[in-house]
Amino acid sequence: MTRVLSRLLGRLLPTLLFACPNFALAQSSVATGLSRLLAAEALRYPGSLGVYVKHLTTGEEAGVRADDAFNSASVIKLPILALAMQQVDAGTQSLATRLTITAESKRGGTGVLQRFDAGLQPTYRDVLAQMVITSDNTATDLAIAQVGGVDRVNTWIAANGGGMKLFYTVAQVFAKVLEPGYTINPRDAVANKKMYWLGEITPRAVGRLLERLQRCQDGTVRDAPLASQSSCDLMLTMMRMQLAGDRRLPHYLEIPVAHKTGDWPPLLANDVGILYTKSGPVIVAICANNITGNYGEAEDRIGALARRIVDYFDGAR
Repeated sequence: MTRVLSRLLGRLLPTLLFACPNFALAQSSVATGLSRLLAAEALRYPGSLGVYVKHLTTGEEAGVRADDAFNSASVIKLPILALAMQQVDAGTQSLATRLTITAESKRGGTGVLQRFDAGLQPTYRDVLAQMVITSDNTATDLAIAQVGGVDRVNTWIAANGGGMKLFYTVAQVFAKVLEPGYTINPRDAVANKKMYWLGEITPRAVGRLLERLQRCQDGTVRDAPLASQSSCDLMLTMMRMQLAGDRRLPHYLEIPVAHKTGDWPPLLANDVGILYTKSGPVIVAICANNITGNYGEAEDRIGALARRIVDYFDGAR
């Protein structure tokens, strides 16, 4: 029942705020300061915005459309990473394994591995790092194959809380876009046509995965750990080295940020991560789909929201 009420509030609050500016104040016992902050930003955002925020020390959380499904873009690479590290911990995979980059395994879009000569043999650790740090698409399909395929990833997701789904490999998505007769409007594909999506996520589901990752790393695990502490350390190290999204979560912050982006410019700019505030780690999962207007300015709004979230918990500078 609590989850249902939270979902309804996340959907209705922005509309109610727009219709009645004093609504949030009148309902302060229901809508926290954090939920009002997020709802107000969702109203102003030039696109479809879904947000989930949780302070891991105080437990305060809030969201807007936190349980709605959004186009994941490359954020769906996080459960692939988590499954890979669990398999390494179980001894069924090794980070030292060498994977061969062939001409057939190269993928376009993001990443650097496509630029190297065929025959390169990076370690599995290197492949996973590239999947996160540069969101490398070649590395992503190599990792999907190594963990056991799309269905294996989705089985893992279902057993670990659900709320996310990997639809295809990168190669399958590209094949759909490049197939003869492809004429769909890109905006329609990003917003509505899941057959062209790499996957889907809800902000809350990604947030819960990030919470498990951080609690594993800092030793405050409440349920089953996501992975070994050394594996969690490695995953967070990769996320702290993220090269994309400088104008999103980290943009206006002077604190460490571990995050993973998902992009489809100029229409989609997701960013999910952990903000290491003075008062403790804060999970922030932002899905920004169907963006209108200037893409850079839409990214800046995500950065500004992250700044407001930090100020909310730590006090304004």
